Amino acid sequence: MARKEEAPNMVERFAEFKELKNIDKTTMISVLEESFRNVLAKMFGTDENLDVIMNPDKGDVQIFQNLEVVPDGEVTNPNLQISLTDARADDDPDVEIGEEHTKEIFFADFGRRAILNLRQTLQSKILDLQKEAIYTKFKELEGQLVSGEVYQTWSRETLLLDDEKNELLLPKSESIPGDFFRKGENVLAVIANVDNKNNNPKITVSRTNETFLRRLFEREVPEIVDGLINIRAVARIPGERAKIAVESFDDRIDPVGACVGVKGSRIHGIVRELRNENIDVINYTANPQLFIQRALSPAKISSIHLDEEEKKAEVFLHPEEVSLAIGKGGLNIKLASMLTGYVIDVYRDSPEEIDEDIYLDEFKDEIDGWVIDALKDMGCITAKSVLRTPRQELIDKADLEEDTVDNVIRILSAEFEDEAPAAPAEAPAAEEAAPSAEAAVSAEEAPAEEPAE
Repeated sequence: MARKEEAPNMVERFAEFKELKNIDKTTMISVLEESFRNVLAKMFGTDENLDVIMNPDKGDVQIFQNLEVVPDGEVTNPNLQISLTDARADDDPDVEIGEEHTKEIFFADFGRRAILNLRQTLQSKILDLQKEAIYTKFKELEGQLVSGEVYQTWSRETLLLDDEKNELLLPKSESIPGDFFRKGENVLAVIANVDNKNNNPKITVSRTNETFLRRLFEREVPEIVDGLINIRAVARIPGERAKIAVESFDDRIDPVGACVGVKGSRIHGIVRELRNENIDVINYTANPQLFIQRALSPAKISSIHLDEEEKKAEVFLHPEEVSLAIGKGGLNIKLASMLTGYVIDVYRDSPEEIDEDIYLDEFKDEIDGWVIDALKDMGCITAKSVLRTPRQELIDKADLEEDTVDNVIRILSAEFEDEAPAAPAEAPAAEEAAPSAEAAVSAEEAPAEEPAE
């Protein structure tokens, strides 16, 4: 009875592990055979003359020992040789000296110690396989959302368990400020890093990186998953505020409206998950000046001058708009800089210039609306901001004809004909702006509090 029970039980246990851990059949057979061979090699000194036949479908294991037949009394190594008399007595009456005799071995006959040794060897290999399978699985899931139940919380990290009881580590540095978890609570995070040092997989998850915000939007907005809306850029200061730029590949779909949802139904769930982190969703545009203008919303910008090589932007605003552009604690300008990739410097227009400047919309009777829109898209909102911009830059960036640009300059200049003539054609924007503006703040030097106007 022992012969037929012990070995099959090993196969059945491994088969159960296979179903739970998704170990393929070939690997299962290989590991089980290797475990038997390791134990047998220790018992017989070698496994070279042993045949181990695995049949996981039936759940049995057969072991055969191939021995050289030698004359009686000349057996020097019973693990490799067998006497002629013993070979013929073992159901092989026609065997001759020098031939090979195959003898079946029943593993259970070697006693409890051998079976225990086999089990320990098998468990060790199963554990290694389990760790390798966990590493491979989660390495492929890096950057994806995962949900885990809080198992234990320490001062520097929180241990989560997923549905398969795999351990996920959420460091304090990867938690949103204000995160407080109770044991048994489900936590959503993104898989940030998976390593396998010393065959010990470590899965680190995060709730603070940009990918987490992307995945939350993908979960709430089906149009993103369907490929109709694309997330072009994300900037976050975890727990405080975030900006996300989206674009639509279908003219019938408003990307901002789709991400926000009816009465904010879609974005409210994301905001709650992020501990009430404010999120600004803006339309992406390839026009850097317009993109910066949208990124600094709700501030209204007078004009923008770009240094595309240095990735710097000089933004001119009315004094009352500066605090809106900077934002509380400098968050707005920092996020706008992160989102656009430009270092943004904010300048106040002087009161004298504000009093005398005129918004372009006031010239709709003389200048076509589409021309005004083209100028506004490149960051020129007032008459003087247009006159400060070099003529060739107006032609290139606003995509206007030379005659159209000359006509616009003529009309706008006529409003300031009593003033000394400006030289917009070739004068650098930054030099003209300097006498009439005072530097306020850059994205790298944002104040801790809102500036006094």
